[in-house]
Amino acid sequence: MADRLFIFDTTLRDGEQVPGCQLNTIEKIQVAKALENLGVDVIEAGFPVSSPGDFNSVVEISKAVTWPTICALTRSVENDIKVAAEALQYAKNKRIHTGIGTSPAHIKYKFNSTQDEIVERAVAAVKYAKKFVEDIEFYCEDAGRTDNEYLARVVEAVIKAGATVVNIPDTTGYCLPAEYGEKIKFLMENVKGIHNAILSTHCHNDLGMATANTMAGIINGARQAEVTLNGIGERAGNTALEEVAMILKSHKELSIDTNINTKQIYPVSRMVSSLMNMPVQANKAIVGRNAFAHSSGIHQDGVLKNRESYEIIDPQDVGIDDNTIALTARSGRAALKHRLNILGVELPQEKLDSVYEEFLKLADRKKDINDDDVLMLAGKDRTDSQRIRLEYLQVTSGIGLQPVASVCLNIAGEKFEAASSGNGPVDAAIKAVKQIIHRQMTIQEFLIQAINKGSDDMGKVHMQVEHNGTNYYGFAANTDIIAASVEAYIDAINKLAPATASTSHPAPQ
Repeated sequence: MADRLFIFDTTLRDGEQVPGCQLNTIEKIQVAKALENLGVDVIEAGFPVSSPGDFNSVVEISKAVTWPTICALTRSVENDIKVAAEALQYAKNKRIHTGIGTSPAHIKYKFNSTQDEIVERAVAAVKYAKKFVEDIEFYCEDAGRTDNEYLARVVEAVIKAGATVVNIPDTTGYCLPAEYGEKIKFLMENVKGIHNAILSTHCHNDLGMATANTMAGIINGARQAEVTLNGIGERAGNTALEEVAMILKSHKELSIDTNINTKQIYPVSRMVSSLMNMPVQANKAIVGRNAFAHSSGIHQDGVLKNRESYEIIDPQDVGIDDNTIALTARSGRAALKHRLNILGVELPQEKLDSVYEEFLKLADRKKDINDDDVLMLAGKDRTDSQRIRLEYLQVTSGIGLQPVASVCLNIAGEKFEAASSGNGPVDAAIKAVKQIIHRQMTIQEFLIQAINKGSDDMGKVHMQVEHNGTNYYGFAANTDIIAASVEAYIDAINKLAPATASTSHPAPQ
C-alpha cells in the first residue's frame, strides 16, 4: 500500500511575501478555494499578528474553505500564538505553526541566547499553543545549518511537548540534496517518539535545489512537503507544488501518493500568476509555456510518432490540452506536415518538399513561424476562408475623450455594423464586435509584442478566449495595434466549433 504525503501549501504566506505579489482578502479567498479544489491538505493562510489584514485574511479563509486544515504562522511568542488562535476560530480544521531558529547563527545573533534556552522556549511555545488547538506544527528555523545532534534534541523535546508535525526548513536553500536527506534520515532514526509526529520539508531555492532537497527528505521519511504554486516565495522562491506532485505521479516505484488533482495544476498556476502579477518563466517545469513545446526536428518527429518518445508526462494530466509543436528552423518535414494538417491543408509529397524548402528560408529570417506564414507558404490565405472577417474599423480616442469604436463584420458574405464606447480603444472595439457576435466569450489572456523594433513596427497580438469551458486562441499582426487586437479576437471566434459558429447570422442589437 502506498504511503501518503501531505501537501502543505504556503502560497498565501511565504509566497505572498514576494515584493509586489500582495493579495487582498477577496483574492486570497479565491486562491484558497482553488487550492481546496486542487486537493491541498493544509493551507497556510497567513501570519495573523503581523497585520490586521493578515489576521482578517485568516479569519475569512477559515470561513470560506471546508475540508483542508487552515494553518496560521507564529513566532514562539505567547501573544503571537493567542492572536493566531483567535484568527482560526472559524476554521473547521485548525493548526498553529509556531517555532524558533535553531542554527548557531540564529541562536547567537538573532536571539543572543543559548541552546538550552532555545529548547525551553520551544517547549513552552508548543505547550501554550496546545491550550488552543490540538494540531501543532513546530518549525526549527534554519534547520539546514543546524547540527543534527542538537536538531534531534529540539525535535524530540517539542514532540514530547505535544507537537504533531515538526518542520525542518532549509531556510537559506544551502543544503545539498544528500545532506538534507541525511538530516531527515538521522531524525527518523535517532529521535525518541518520532513516530508520534510527521516530519515536514520546507526548502528554499537559493541554489536551485529546493525540489531536489524536498524529494531527498521525502525519500528518507518526511511525510509532509511545504510548497507553493509556481515555486514563488522570498528571494529565489520555494519548492514548487506542481513539481513534487508530478515527480511522485511519474515515479510510481516510490509508492508515495498525494491528494492532488493534477488536472487542476495548470489552471490554478495561471490564476496565481495572474493575481500576483508574477509571470511564470517559459522554461519552468510542468507549468511553463515551453514545458511541452518541441522545436527540434528529431524531437518533433519522435513526439508525433509516439508522445512518450520525448515526454514523460501527458500534458492533459496537468490540465494542458496538448503539447506544442513549435515551428522553427530546426523543425523537420513531419512537424510542417502536422501543422498543415491541423490547418486543413493536405499536400502531396512533392509539393510538401518544395514548401519545406521555402519554409526553411523563412525560418532562418524569422524567429517564430505562425499559422498565417505556413498557409502563405502553402498557397493558402486563411483570412479569405474565415467565415467572419473584419471589413472596417474606425476608432475615436484621446485625452479627455470617451473612446468610441465602429466596426463592420463580414459574416459569410453578409455585413453587420455596430458601435460601442469602452474603457479604451481596444475595449470599445471588442465591445462593438460582441454586439454583433452574440457569444459569451471571456478574454483569458491578451499579449502584445513588437515583431522587430521601432514605433512603425508590426504589432503581434496573441489572445486566449474562453467559451463554454473551452479555450480558443487568436493571432493577428498589424501596424495598428487596435486593429491587430480586434483581428486576433475575431480569429479566436472563427475557431469555435462549427456547430457554434455556424448558427444563423447574428443581428446587431
